[in-house]
Amino acid sequence: MGKPFSANSISQFLKSEHRKVSVESIYNYIRWLEQAFIIYPCQRYDLQGKSVLKTQEKYYLADCSLKYALLGYNRKMLDGVLENIVFLELKRRGYDVFVGKNGTKKIDFIALRRDEKVYVQVCVQLPENSDREIGNLMEIRDHYPKFVVTMNPLDTGIENGIRIVHLKDFLLEDIK
Repeated sequence: MGKPFSANSISQFLKSEHRKVSVESIYNYIRWLEQAFIIYPCQRYDLQGKSVLKTQEKYYLADCSLKYALLGYNRKMLDGVLENIVFLELKRRGYDVFVGKNGTKKIDFIALRRDEKVYVQVCVQLPENSDREIGNLMEIRDHYPKFVVTMNPLDTGIENGIRIVHLKDFLLEDIK
């Protein structure tokens, strides 16, 4: 959930576990999970080349509780679950959602709808002594709305034109 996907890596892992599954079979399983609406793909988008990339896409669950049902609760999963919730909300609002790549920087989501574009970073809380979440957005030189969605109410506000919002507010308000 929310991690770059590589069928080859999965095939290699299964081989190391003495289970042989071809890369093609893994892609078939992924396609079947998509067709059953259990997972949604999120392709990567290169901001500099303004194109959709063919590799390193991510997948998100249609229902985050599936992960908890299989693996139980673990506090370390909260980042991925939060990202999954934001992805699903952007899709619900009618956006085409991509994972952003800006040179070597990662943007959690680029959401496109008609002539609208929105950039979104997601974190449980802003890291101390790091501007990674805000800094990645500041390097984007256009003037479309930029958001950081967090679970920490003390982090909210506006920094350098970037709105830092609590997840609850992000889910309740329009993000224009």
